[in-house]
Amino acid sequence: MHVPASFPAVSSEEALAMAIDAVGRAEFVPATLDYLRLTAPFHGCLALIFENAKRPVHVYDNVRAERRAIVIDRYLDGAYLLDPFREYFLSGRGDAVARMRDVAPDRFRNSTYYQSYYSHIRLKDEIGIFVALANGKTLFFSIGPMGAEREFTAIDVRALKRVLPVLSALCRRHFDRYEPGEAGSLAVNIEEVLTQGAGACLSPRESQIAALILKGHSTEAIARLIAISGGTVKLHRKNIYRKLGISSQGELFNLLLSEMTKS
Repeated sequence: MHVPASFPAVSSEEALAMAIDAVGRAEFVPATLDYLRLTAPFHGCLALIFENAKRPVHVYDNVRAERRAIVIDRYLDGAYLLDPFREYFLSGRGDAVARMRDVAPDRFRNSTYYQSYYSHIRLKDEIGIFVALANGKTLFFSIGPMGAEREFTAIDVRALKRVLPVLSALCRRHFDRYEPGEAGSLAVNIEEVLTQGAGACLSPRESQIAALILKGHSTEAIARLIAISGGTVKLHRKNIYRKLGISSQGELFNLLLSEMTKS
């Protein structure tokens, strides 16, 4: 992701004034990010509109052109269905600041989302910022830390939480009249996608378990979430792979993306 070589040589109060002045104009998001960077340093940003189970609507990013296919297009093509931050949003938390480690499943680094998508976007850490808009939608900022090896600190999180009321007021003033394009009009449920096409052979329980597997939940976590035994989870996994004629989470993920492109 690309950001200017240095932060604006202004105070946080001056940066906030610039963001306020940009409300209603095209430069609002960049100006607001400049203000946030003086609160907690971060590198790049992807901003989306979330609404219930609908496809996210792209608002802003500063990803380099040669990285867009991997970072942006692949996410919007279907990887978002497995994003732990989207799961956090769907749980109805409202305005919030959260680190990836706080929202990810217990086996996140073993998940298909991580191995097939997240590992390729080169983020050591990630913070999600959620702003509930008056029109029922939620503005979501994904921000990555400065430097490939740096992680966000507890101080960074506290600082962002401290300015969240200011950020929320700004964004609501700017985005309350925001109308997402047609790309956000289709409701998508991962379990339903998994029962389309080749997945039509799966039972509702099997599609539920397949979705949890893809999101990175361990056998033990799935058993707890849906109140069955670990042995039953393993049996369902075996049946899912047999019915679909696959042998790995990677193949299951590719099947999901294939069905997404048809919808």
